[in-house]
Amino acid sequence: MAKAARKAQRRKTAAQARRRRLAARHTPRSKDAIALLKTDHREVASWFARFQAARSGTRKLDLARKICAALRAHITIEEEIFYPAFLDATDEKGIHHEAETEHDAAKKLIAEIERSRPDNEYYDAKVKVLAEMIKHHVREEEKPGGMFARARRSSMDLREIGKQLKTRKHELSGDGGEMRRMVSELTTGPWLLTP
Repeated sequence: MAKAARKAQRRKTAAQARRRRLAARHTPRSKDAIALLKTDHREVASWFARFQAARSGTRKLDLARKICAALRAHITIEEEIFYPAFLDATDEKGIHHEAETEHDAAKKLIAEIERSRPDNEYYDAKVKVLAEMIKHHVREEEKPGGMFARARRSSMDLREIGKQLKTRKHELSGDGGEMRRMVSELTTGPWLLTP
């Protein structure tokens, strides 16, 4: 009888260990910088899909505003916190510079969308192009050998950086004061080529 009990206990322990391993693989790393950034990617992708399906100008405007605000916050936390830490830990200048350049292009298009309205004949096209730009950017960051994979292999403290990203994102979405200032700077700068 004791032998059967020990065997049952070993099976139970092995099953618990398998469940823990499985849970660890499929549970988001809530305090991990990469998990936070990927969550942002998925959220914005869902809003882009809703925008494409929307018919009313009011709904499109609401979704475009959500998309632009989320992207501004995301770009800011990446550029202020994640990218500098990535560059310090990896010295991967090529990947870093490409990501920053993609951000610059996205910021210009975001500013154009924010100054426009759904009744503008180019509005839907601009949001669609922004969606394609962001989709490409996300693929580059998340692909095997991309920025996120290299960050995981580096000395970056992704949990600590995740905390910093979360705090900064909260600051940006708080009362909107800082975000409004950033929008104003980006949409009124002399570098803009389009009115």
